[in-house]
This record gives sequence, structure tokens and C-alpha cells, in this order.
Amino acid sequence: MWRELLPIGRHADSHGYRRFAWTGADTECRAWFRTQAEDRGLAYEVDRNGNQWAWLGDPAAGDAVVTGSHLDSVPDGGAFDGPLGVVSSFAALDELRARRVEFTKPLAIVNFGDEEGARFGLACVGSRLASGQLTVEQAHRLTDGDGITLPRAMEAAGYDPDAIGADPERLGRVGAFVELHVEQGRALDISGDRVGIASAIWPHGRWRFDFRGEANHAGTTRLVDRHDPMLSYAETVLAARREAELAGAVATFGKISVEPNGVNAIPSLVRGWLDSRAADQASLDQVVGGIEKAARAYADAHGIALDIVRESFTPVVEFDHALRDELARILGRDSELSVPVLGTGAGHDAGILSGTIPTAMLFVRNPTGVSHSPAEFAAEDDCAAGVLALADVLEGLATT
Repeated sequence: MWRELLPIGRHADSHGYRRFAWTGADTECRAWFRTQAEDRGLAYEVDRNGNQWAWLGDPAAGDAVVTGSHLDSVPDGGAFDGPLGVVSSFAALDELRARRVEFTKPLAIVNFGDEEGARFGLACVGSRLASGQLTVEQAHRLTDGDGITLPRAMEAAGYDPDAIGADPERLGRVGAFVELHVEQGRALDISGDRVGIASAIWPHGRWRFDFRGEANHAGTTRLVDRHDPMLSYAETVLAARREAELAGAVATFGKISVEPNGVNAIPSLVRGWLDSRAADQASLDQVVGGIEKAARAYADAHGIALDIVRESFTPVVEFDHALRDELARILGRDSELSVPVLGTGAGHDAGILSGTIPTAMLFVRNPTGVSHSPAEFAAEDDCAAGVLALADVLEGLATT
């Protein structure tokens, strides 16, 4: 399965993945998922929001145990973020069938669409729509860098954009959702553990900073006559680092758009996107508030107009404590070793769904801690340990 997925959407120069929602690479990944489901005799279906499901047992029976993740990527992302969870789900089912496990609850594997938000700028679109956290009107307004709307992209890929929306009946059939994911950090590598359990997802959000100045000639305009928004932007980037360090949080300006974007032109507009995350809401508010205050001071000093828009936000997510404790009990049943429980600054579909259904997450060790990069990696034996852990969890949850 891993070898079949590896070439899909891989860029020849960067060696990273560009599996963006409703593109050709995404279509290939979705075809792969359907083939895996049908090869195993699972009932395959696509929900109203384009999320793919593979069912063992009758979905209508309710109290289903669901696992899975996503197959799309960030720009030039790694091979593990998302796909490891989907591949491991199918492999765990194979393991359970080899054990001749008889399930008493329906079991499903899911591939949520557009988790990374690389194309339309909003993460977890598929799960947000299903849970009602993204309205149809909001979804229809999502636009990619080429001006293509989400409905138009879905329609071009063969899906009905008029059908999207909250799906409480489907989610009402789910008793538990467990997502396996490569760790996006080095906590497990430092502790020496192959697999861990998630405790919570840090609150996080994305803010757009629009610095508006005055375009002019780069060679003839005196420095004192300039209204250069790039200066305010650059100073704000440095302020973000300082504020994050003070609060023990993280803050990143990772995307920028410049107009008119000429080498010999002073910009008229610099638009930068801030991603900030912290262990608690108070710390996050402190960081973002400090960055905004600094940005406005810099803008005023340079005669720059500044608009700040919060484009998305996810509050702290505490995974279901009872389900989390049950995972720990199952994984520690045959040994005296405790499975580490750790928080994460990364968002996931499991976090989005946690307000609707009980969710939990398993992490697989990442020896470098690198993620959202072609250098992302997990060793084969650690991935195998993740599959066995997931199989144990699914057996424990779906046979009781």
C-alpha cells in the first residue's frame, strides 16, 4: 500500500507532495482508497461532503468504531502526515482479520477531504462541513489562489457541491473515532517510546495581516519619502518570534503575498499570514495581542495602513477522557509499561469531530520531529508498532 501511494502527487524537483483538494493528485489518492476498500470487500461510499468511507458491518446499526485520517498534503509536504493513518487503518484491519476477530460493532475507515487546507486556506474542510462547523454559505465562498471556488473545484472533480453540509445522521452512527498520525514533534523520540496517546490539541488560529503602503520606484524614491509596507511586515515577523518565546508558544509567518511584486518596485501591499498556537487560550491571546500591538506601532511609524483579519480559529481540544483512558488500558493490558500521553500543537480531523463524537489519537514516533516537509519520516518498525497498537485498540473497542 505504501509503495502504491508514494509516487502520487510527488513533485520532481522538491520531492515533496502536492496533493491538493479536488486536483488530479487528490483524485488518484481517492481512487487508491476505493480500491483498498473494494479489495477487502468493504462497503464503499462517499458522503455528501466528499469524505470517503469503507464499512465492515451495517452502518445503520450505530455505535460504530471508526478510524482513518486524510490523504491530501500541504505544499511540498511529507509522505507520512495523513497517509500513515489511512494506510495503518487498512493494515490494522488486515491484522484483525488474521487474528479472526469477530466484531460486535460496525467498523469503518475514513479519508477526510481537504484536511490540510492547502488549496482553499481553511483546514479540515471535510470534517468541518460534516460536523456543522463550516456552513454551506461559508464553504461556497472559499476560493483558491487562481480564483476557483470550492463548489467549482468539487464539480470539476465529479462531486455535487449543492449536496454539502452538516451530516448529523452519519456522525450519529459513530460511537468512537480514533485517528493514528505520525507525531509532529520529538516527544516520543526523546522518551524512547514508539507509540503515544494524544491528550489535547493546543488552541490555534490563522490571522491575515494586510500592510498597505505606496508603490514607487525602487531606484529614484528617497528613503525618507517611502511608505514601504515591507518594513512593517519584516518588523512584525521579528515581533512574532519575540512574543512566542516570551509565552512559551509558537508563532509563524509562513505565507506572504506582495504587490506589485517587482524587483525594482516598492510594494503597495504586503499580505502575510500568521499561524500561532499555544498550550492554553490565555497564552495564545497574549502572543497574538502582542504581535498585533507591535504591528500597528510599526505601521504607524512608516505611514502604513494595516488591516488584521482572523481567518480561522480552533479552541483547545481535550480529547474524550474516557476514550483516552480506555486506549491506555488496552495498550497497557499485556505489559506493565505505560503509554505516554502528550499534547500537540497540530490540528487534526479528530479535533474537529471531538465536539460531536468521542475521539482519540495515537501518535507514531518521528525521530527527527520534522513534519510538513519532504524530510518527514518514521521508521518501518515504528510504523508497524503503530499498526499493531491501532489493531489492539480497534479490537478492544469494537468487540465489547
